[in-house]
Amino acid sequence: MKKIIITIDGYSSCGKSTLARQLAGRLNYLYIDSGAMYRAITLYFIQQQVDWNKTDAVNNALNNIQLEFIYNQISGQSDMFLNGENVEQMIREMLVAEKVSEVAAIREVREFAVAQQQKMGAGKGIVMDGRDIGTVVFPDAELKIFMTADPAIRVERRFKELYQKNRNITLHEVKENLELRDYIDANREVSPLRKAEDAIVLDNSQLTTEEQLQLVMQWVEDAIMAHSS
Repeated sequence: MKKIIITIDGYSSCGKSTLARQLAGRLNYLYIDSGAMYRAITLYFIQQQVDWNKTDAVNNALNNIQLEFIYNQISGQSDMFLNGENVEQMIREMLVAEKVSEVAAIREVREFAVAQQQKMGAGKGIVMDGRDIGTVVFPDAELKIFMTADPAIRVERRFKELYQKNRNITLHEVKENLELRDYIDANREVSPLRKAEDAIVLDNSQLTTEEQLQLVMQWVEDAIMAHSS
């Protein structure tokens, strides 16, 4: 069966990575978590105290960053490695979450990440989620999905996820962080978050993960059929 590229864009905490992982597993495709790449870059900047307001400092730092996804047999998923170190847990912490949209808005950072993402997808058979995958990284993808959900539901989902790791986190903190990330993602100068003209909107406010997967698998089958003729 012909392999295609599936892009999933949308707001934070809409379940993009959950759906992408499910699709990749069902289709035996490679899943590329673009958000993890930006988080790893942000983590490096924080650790190395890089002043990301200075272009020279950013470029010098990027020259020292190597990103790689390595399959984890225990979790059954690919972990993010930064310069040979597994940083999958560290990049999910609030410290990184608070800065990642700011770092991801930098032109040089996006160009660095997009070049790597396009190289990963050269052979097709991939699912990639992010903010600009269907508009910038793979504008010719065979299936583009734009995910959204009610803001209150997104805050609740994100809070539950973070509370497991940090019992001191508050709902108010999570709400403020999501609102800030939404604003930065939608208003940044380089590759802002927006729906591709040919993307299908998926509002999963009232869908279970299984209902969502069944719906999207039908879209995948339709896309494969449409591009096999």
